Amino acid sequence: MVGEAADGAEAVELSRDLRPDVVLMDDLHMPSLDGVRATELITAQLPGVRVLALSTFDLDENVVAALRAGADGFPPKDISFEELIEGIRVAHRGASAVAPRLLTRLIGTFVRASRPRAVPAEPAGLTGREREILMLIARGSNPEIAADLAASPSTVKNHVTSLFAKIGVRDRAQAVIVAYEAALVQPGE
Repeated sequence: MVGEAADGAEAVELSRDLRPDVVLMDDLHMPSLDGVRATELITAQLPGVRVLALSTFDLDENVVAALRAGADGFPPKDISFEELIEGIRVAHRGASAVAPRLLTRLIGTFVRASRPRAVPAEPAGLTGREREILMLIARGSNPEIAADLAASPSTVKNHVTSLFAKIGVRDRAQAVIVAYEAALVQPGE
């Protein structure tokens, strides 16, 4: 930890001065300069700085606003310390760190609103296990998948990595989009 800001304006100023790898934007509804606008300024002015927008308000509009502002993720405040640390690592690597429960709702809403109805196409050549992993990615984290499959976390990680390569995605967010577009999962499942 290299700094702590009391509001959005100070977060922007400290980010300029300290150049952190990842900023945890703790509240989107701050006085003077809100967290969404602060995120927008940080990501526009400091492209190497990643932002995670933490909030107790996991409403879709807050998630969308933070992500549109350039946030690299939106973990809710009720996640464990370990999940927060992993979210920071994920954002630092340049991937999206959005809680599965938020990601599923968000992508479901996006896919329903922006895609004309057509016959969904499942990625070609998926094995039964790969199809199952893709559906489970849209519903939860690797530890949850491991529990569902009665498999070790390292086995699940290997399956997920292999699946990402096979379907040509770089992160969970893109994999969830593929699962929705292929109609393997539906919003609210």
